[in-house]
Amino acid sequence: MTIAKKLKAYLDNEKINYQILEHSLAYTAMEIAGSQHIPGRQVIKSVIVKADNTLVMCVLPAIHYIDLYKLKDLLKAKNVELASEEDLAKQFPEFEVGAEPPFGNLYNLPVYADKVLEVDEDIVFNAGTHTDMIKMKWKDYQRLANPKMVDLGIHIQAIKG
Repeated sequence: MTIAKKLKAYLDNEKINYQILEHSLAYTAMEIAGSQHIPGRQVIKSVIVKADNTLVMCVLPAIHYIDLYKLKDLLKAKNVELASEEDLAKQFPEFEVGAEPPFGNLYNLPVYADKVLEVDEDIVFNAGTHTDMIKMKWKDYQRLANPKMVDLGIHIQAIKG
């Protein structure tokens, strides 16, 4: 099991109770939820966007897509787009691209989290690889990351419906 040193040190220094979980190789939060038999609303994902050339971390449950139109309005940005893999590799060199934990605050990024996450007691998220996850209390995450709580997602079923 692998967890980024900076993230582990942060959680340990803050005396956070967490578990490191291992799973088979998976690239999406929905794949992880399915393979681990965890409700998709509890598996959270980090979506990094560029808003007027500034990186922003958005945190959503696996069962939601990010609504870039809502985010654009919320940020009062002229342009909002998903960050490139090159952007991710530069910003998060110790993580596998696409497996960034939801702690943008450790990388001087603003963090916006979808309000729907507040209903779950426990959350699970990538620990920096496509095979390792961390499980911890939502309230601990919220206290550490201090995300701005907003409405930025849309349920997958609303799109597929």
